[in-house]
Parts: sequence; structure tokens; C-alpha cells
Amino acid sequence: MSPQPNSPTAPAKFGAYVCLAGSMALVGSYVALSKPLVAAFPVFLLAWLRFGIGGAAMWRWLRKPAEEPKLSARTRKLLFLESFLGNFLFSICMLFGVSMTTAVSAGVVMSSIPAVVAVLSWVFLKERIGKRTALGIACAAVGIGLFSIQKADGTAHAQAVGWFGLDQQFWGNLLVFAAVVCEASYVVIGKRLTEGLGPKRISAIINLWGFVLVTPFGLCAARTFDFSSITAPMWGLLVFYALAASVWTVWLWMTGLKSVPAARAGVFTVMLPISAATIGVLFMGETLSPVQMFAFGVALLGLVLATLPGRSS
Repeated sequence: MSPQPNSPTAPAKFGAYVCLAGSMALVGSYVALSKPLVAAFPVFLLAWLRFGIGGAAMWRWLRKPAEEPKLSARTRKLLFLESFLGNFLFSICMLFGVSMTTAVSAGVVMSSIPAVVAVLSWVFLKERIGKRTALGIACAAVGIGLFSIQKADGTAHAQAVGWFGLDQQFWGNLLVFAAVVCEASYVVIGKRLTEGLGPKRISAIINLWGFVLVTPFGLCAARTFDFSSITAPMWGLLVFYALAASVWTVWLWMTGLKSVPAARAGVFTVMLPISAATIGVLFMGETLSPVQMFAFGVALLGLVLATLPGRSS
């Protein structure tokens, strides 16, 4: 099959893949590092500070480029939904969820991201999911699920009782899955937005909406918070978290998404739990068993299957 006239070249696609992988690797790193931040800051205050720092870093990106068309009512709605689901709700659900469950259980739930992205892109974008892409999605989900479940076998966790008599970990996992749906929606809506807007402009606008949405809650939390209790290293971690979550990951993801179908881009979300586990090994004293290393290999095989050139994609 000959390439379409407007299809991205191989180097352009490779660059897009690097951007997508880098974005999800950064997400995994700041998700892993969010545990100490959640312990130090109230969730809504943490989210408010994140959007505020991110907005200060990219306020110049809000300026409309001369070549960009005027925002339509539909585009404005999509920008709001992108921020509400992918920034505001994702952050709240993920931060509360991680605080109520284990990182291992969260990893199991997050392994469903590629499959959820594929379903939503099929339903809303009418994207055809080829056999090899479907196999890549399956490898990604099986690999990360196998890694997380195997790790969970040796992990003890106290079951605190939560709402309606159900244990707290159940509600934590449910919130993490809600974050998964938000992340998948973020991928699908982002694909629509990249058809008319640049990555920098999208990043700045959705961050501004996130700041507006969380400000009432953030101000309430800030009124009674003792900021003097936060150490200099924790402030440094907060700045990294804010820049990674609001600036770098969004720009990288939107840049890559311009050239890659949403379903295939969803496979790159395997980098999220992989990078989170890598941070645990390098900086938190965790170890990987042979089974876990095999599981990572299966997940990375999914990336290879979904991204190698060929007629079936």
C-alpha cells in the first residue's frame, strides 16, 4: 500500500513516537513521586499550586499565533473538556486514589489505559484498529497487568474500611480507574484539538482552565495550611511535579499526537507504569523479580508491534 500524500514521513513518525514515550515516562515519574507530595499537601492545594506554577511557566503560550484561525464554539468546548477531564478530574481522582490504595494496585488499574483509549477512539473518532495495533494493545495490558499482579502477591496492605462498608483500597482503585477513563478521554479529545491548534497553545489553555476550576478549592485549603512546614526539597519536588504535569508532558503528548492515531498513541501509555516502577527501583529501594522483568518485556513488545512500519497497523 502506498503512503497517503499527507502521511507523516518515517523520521517524523519516529519523532512523534519519541514525544509520546517521553510524555508518558514523565507522567509515570511524577505519579510515583506524588506519594510524598500528597502526604505533605492537601490534594486540592497541591493541584492548585501545580496549575499556578505551570501557568507562570507558559503564560507566553497563551498568545494566539497570527496563522491560527479564530476558536470556534466547538473548539472552545473541547478545550474545556480536555482540561476538565484530563487535567482537573484526572489529577483529583489520581491523587485521592493513590492516597487510598497501594502503588501496586494503582499499576494494575492503569494497565487498562491502552484498551480504554482504543475503545474510545473507535467509538468517537471512528478509527480503524488494525490487527497488529490490537495485538500491541493486548501485549501492553497483559505485560503491565502481569507485572503489577506478581508484585502484589508479596505485598501486604491493611484493609481500612471506607464508604458503605467497602474497604478503602476498593475506593482507591475505583478512583484510579476513573482517572484512567479521564486519561483516555484526554487522548481522544486531544487528537481532535491537534487538527487546528498548536501543542503550546493547547497546553497553556487547558492549564488555565484547570487553574480556574481548582482555584475555589485551592484557596479554601490554603487558608488553614501551614506553609512553613514544607522543606526546601519538598518545594523543589513540587516545582518538578508542576512543570512535568502541566508543561512538559502535555506539550510532548500533543506534539506526538498530531502525527499518530489515538489508538496507537494509547499504546505508549505503557511507559507510565514502567517509568513509575523504574523510579521505585532507582530511588526508592525497590527491586524487580525475573517475572516482573519478563512482564516489562511483553509490554515493550506491544510498543514494537504497534509502531513498526508496515501495511497492518
